[in-house]
Amino acid sequence: MTTKSLPSLDRHVRLRAIAKTLQRTMPSPKMELGHRSPWELLVATILSAQCTDQRVNQVTPSLFRRYQRPAELAAANLPELEQLIRSTGFFKNKAKHLIASSKAVTERFGEQVPQTMDELITLPGVGRKTANVMLGTAFSRPSIVVDTHVKRVAKRLGLTRSDNPDRVEQDLQQLVPKSQWTAFSQRLLLHGRYVCLARKPQCRTCSLYRHCPWKEKGPQ
Repeated sequence: MTTKSLPSLDRHVRLRAIAKTLQRTMPSPKMELGHRSPWELLVATILSAQCTDQRVNQVTPSLFRRYQRPAELAAANLPELEQLIRSTGFFKNKAKHLIASSKAVTERFGEQVPQTMDELITLPGVGRKTANVMLGTAFSRPSIVVDTHVKRVAKRLGLTRSDNPDRVEQDLQQLVPKSQWTAFSQRLLLHGRYVCLARKPQCRTCSLYRHCPWKEKGPQ
């Protein structure tokens, strides 16, 4: 995934073109994890680690029927919970994180998911990526979510040179106006999920092709 070494000014110019194109092709980017509340989004996002949103959405309806509040999930029977979420992968660790984070939300925050980065990352199983999902989607606060798709697309587009998610987040924060952080990162995520694939990127149909300096891109 080598990108050309481009000056900062060129990155800003390209960023504006990329943002404008993505806004045209995805005017209303939406979170694909089904949820009805910040707590349900928190649970779904923890389950989405190393798992597709589609699979998570198949699991959460029965999960939320069984556990309707953080306090109920905090008191869940571990083997029972593991079976309910088994198909999402890494279910043993995820079950432990769900119970522990629900307990923290219940005992420390009165069953209300906290709304700051500093508080969110104290919850078991919650790192910056999950916290940024919560801030941007649940609480409408500017945030840049850096998952594998965003990291890959940002690097191919020459918006970052780093493989470190925290550094990618910082690079995008410097390039993108704060008011656009949430929507822009969600558009990058969806672009990476459906177009700029890891192994077989759809370069022939990519709306960003002429703005992309990636040396390994295919013909259009």
